[in-house]
Amino acid sequence: MNEEELFYVLALQKVELVGDIVAKKLLAHYGSAKEVFQSKAGKLESIDGIGSILIRNLKDKSVFQKAEAELRFIKENHIHTLYFKEENYPDKLKHCIDGPVLLFSSGNIDFKNRKIISIVGTRQITSYGMECCKKLIADLAPLNPIIVSGFAYGVDIVAHQAAMENDLQTIGVVAHGLNQVYPKVHTKYVAKMEENGGFLSEFWSSANPDKENFVKRNRIVAGMSEATIVIESAEKGGSLITATMAGDYNRDVFAFAGRATDKYSQGCNNLIKSQKANLITSAADVIYMLNWDLDNEKTKPIQKQLFIELEPEEQKIYDYLQKQGKELLDIIALDCQLPTYKISSILLNMELKGVIRPLPGKLFEAI
Repeated sequence: MNEEELFYVLALQKVELVGDIVAKKLLAHYGSAKEVFQSKAGKLESIDGIGSILIRNLKDKSVFQKAEAELRFIKENHIHTLYFKEENYPDKLKHCIDGPVLLFSSGNIDFKNRKIISIVGTRQITSYGMECCKKLIADLAPLNPIIVSGFAYGVDIVAHQAAMENDLQTIGVVAHGLNQVYPKVHTKYVAKMEENGGFLSEFWSSANPDKENFVKRNRIVAGMSEATIVIESAEKGGSLITATMAGDYNRDVFAFAGRATDKYSQGCNNLIKSQKANLITSAADVIYMLNWDLDNEKTKPIQKQLFIELEPEEQKIYDYLQKQGKELLDIIALDCQLPTYKISSILLNMELKGVIRPLPGKLFEAI
């Protein structure tokens, strides 16, 4: 998008009563934001849902002054813009009717051919939640996913840290303009995150981290990802809103269960109990349910080693697959007399050792 069109898109965002859905309707009708402003009132009236008040608002010249000031900020601070019609915009978010028309980013974000996972949860993370989050991301690392979270206290920052520790791209979706950091104490992570990943926001530099902005932010976290994983949550919380949004967008939702008496497992347990989230205990469950293929990953290949030592159960499965050839996970579990919940984790470990590989259709074979 050239600078002129960016200017008019920014101006359109500041027109009162023009939200993302209305803006997309106008842009679909006219093809560009500039044409929207140059259109006659009579033609605007012919568009379904565009009334006289909104038409009057489109003639408000003050929006151009605001757009000019924001464009100056974007240029001076080397902010990247992601327009919903262009390739650099998150692909899955394009299919969300209420996805932002325009996103702003900083750092080095690359969405091309990448798996994207959102990890959310309580700000009051426990040692159990921390362990689940760190191990999950470490075990997902061979697939080189992008880890998305909200850069808040608790689960969010643990997820970002774990991603950086495993050399994964990580993105913080924030509820304010990119001219500030919130919470301030997390400023120390900004430079490292921007080396491989960075920050996304739909908010202008004039926006502060107000309460309502966090709910709006959550739809981006949910919409841009292939799946949302809830690590820990109390009975009520922002992460549950994100999980609900992810379900509404037809995304996969996963949650770690906890003890019935644990306050910060109540939300996860309720999501699982109400069938709004799939129960997971490990990265293997995520890989299995999303039908991801470790063998096709080129960025962090898993190579077979000579003289690999297998655990007794792994050896049993390996010998079985050597004899049977390709087989479904459920059949492997049945014939090897192992519970399904356990075998998915065993298979992942075997993939990491390079002795088996997954195939389309949730089949596995020995290498």
